[in-house]
Amino acid sequence: MPNPFVHAELATTNVPKAKAFYAKMFKWKLSDLPMPTPGGAYTMIEVGEGTGGGIMQQCIPKAPSAWMPYVHVKDIDAATKRAKKLRAKILKGVTPVEGMGWLSIIQDPTGAMLGLWEPKLK
Repeated sequence: MPNPFVHAELATTNVPKAKAFYAKMFKWKLSDLPMPTPGGAYTMIEVGEGTGGGIMQQCIPKAPSAWMPYVHVKDIDAATKRAKKLRAKILKGVTPVEGMGWLSIIQDPTGAMLGLWEPKLK
């Protein structure tokens, strides 16, 4: 399938509470990465089969906790430009994620947010 969902990320107002809930609810394996985020560590979610994800501190002031899916793209720059041409708002331009790849965050014309992800080739 072209452009599958590859990651789901929770930006939460309470990281410890969210980690405790999801670890018990789904028995997900959670592991903190040394990668700093604006609110502290980044927690990887390993689910076995299926799409994994991450948990991090919500960095938008006064925003509620929210999940964001990410879609795999082959060329993050081209995909981000294409989204803009199709009238999406670019909420976060192309941003490197050290050693892992690049992301951008768009808001579609209906107001829904979506992440784009290009992994670094090994």
